[in-house]
Amino acid sequence: MKTKTPKPTSSRVRVTESSANVFADLGLPNPEMELVKARLTLQIYRIVRERGLTQVQAAKVLGIKQPHVSLLMRNRSGSFSAGRLLEFLTALGRDVEITVRPARKEHGEMSVRL
Repeated sequence: MKTKTPKPTSSRVRVTESSANVFADLGLPNPEMELVKARLTLQIYRIVRERGLTQVQAAKVLGIKQPHVSLLMRNRSGSFSAGRLLEFLTALGRDVEITVRPARKEHGEMSVRL
């Protein structure tokens, strides 16, 4: 049985360089805040896993219902504000520090340093 050799294609793949913020790349509203919330949610996930907490146990620590913990564990911050996510981190025994400094550009930026 003969195998066919694939023919080379001449079509070019179009590649767009990322802005380093998938939310901005997708054109979503408030992309900086969405990225901050995603990074905070990832930290909550890591701490819960590191401690070996069940979702029910994590819910008690965070003061929320288990289905909301389930959403957080799937990186779905949903209706939680960045402030509420920060409260979750302190409830999980983490110190949170917020620094405000002059912007290098006309419009400031938000970021999370871990």
